[in-house]
Amino acid sequence: MRHLVDVSPEGGSPYPVYVGGAPDGMLAALWRDRWRQAVLIGDETTASLFAAPLVRALEARDVEVHVLRFPAGERSKTRETKARLEDAMLEAHVERDACIVGVGGGVALDLAGFVAATYQRGIDHVFVATTLLAQVDAAIGGKTGVDTPRGKNLIGAFHQPKAVLCDYGALASLDVSERRNGLAEMVKHAAVWDAALFRELEGWSGEEALPSEALVGRSIAAKAEVVSRDTRDRGIRQVLNFGHTVGHALEAATDHSLPHGQAVAVGMTIEARVAARAGWLADDDARRLAALLARLGLPTAPPVAFSDASSFLASDKKTARGAVRCALPSTLGGVTPSGGSYTREVSYQALAAAWSEP
Repeated sequence: MRHLVDVSPEGGSPYPVYVGGAPDGMLAALWRDRWRQAVLIGDETTASLFAAPLVRALEARDVEVHVLRFPAGERSKTRETKARLEDAMLEAHVERDACIVGVGGGVALDLAGFVAATYQRGIDHVFVATTLLAQVDAAIGGKTGVDTPRGKNLIGAFHQPKAVLCDYGALASLDVSERRNGLAEMVKHAAVWDAALFRELEGWSGEEALPSEALVGRSIAAKAEVVSRDTRDRGIRQVLNFGHTVGHALEAATDHSLPHGQAVAVGMTIEARVAARAGWLADDDARRLAALLARLGLPTAPPVAFSDASSFLASDKKTARGAVRCALPSTLGGVTPSGGSYTREVSYQALAAAWSEP
């Protein structure tokens, strides 16, 4: 694995992000002597595919290793699953000098990080990200949490990992749909932060449905730069929520049958239309965005009516004083703050109009 970038959270220690193959060797190399216990947390799929070499690498260092699994899928990202994981750790007498190793995609990493944030009032954790979505998004920045019937990620904590290992080789195990979920987040990073990356994605054929390690690294670096500037999501980090106000509402309205990346792709399309209608974004930029998403095999039309999703908009974390707010690009590659905020108030009428636009 190669060292790609360091994330430098405000008030915390920088941590490295690595990209490449053989995460077991890198995990063993960075393991700290004081971590005498390890708890590998993954869903049933990712634990079965990726846990064994990690366990062997740690046991070779005389580390006591526990592997905890939960059913795969967004429906497992709940307070109940978190409690079961914590109870299993308590039963195994996991102590405060242990380190949690989250293995898998966004659900596994969000859960593992949240457990680490609260177990014994907070213990260390490391991420081994095995999906494209996790590598370019969930693993970077210290956001952890669970979903509730009211909305996504409404219960959680900021808790930074000690290192992130992005297993590029694991991406070959993903089906095309799962790869595309990650591509949606890469497009988002490009749309709000990296105009050159957006142009590269437009020029990429996408035929193999798996971007190069260099493209993945560019997207990770963009996320790392943003979160290093604003760890607590109070300012410029909010640009990373582009597409997520609508996207999270779509996930809730479809009971998570619409995967996160696809929901964000639709959300970006609709929110870009809102921005274009309001004169905050050029019409041509909104069309370019939709065209790129469609060419990458991502949906751009909502699968449910606005009336089915509108009730979930009020539960979005960016909602302030009852008003829905969206993070909207002002050009492809940047967001201009308005009134000191990187989100803009958007009316239900504007969202409804953009929702039904062909």
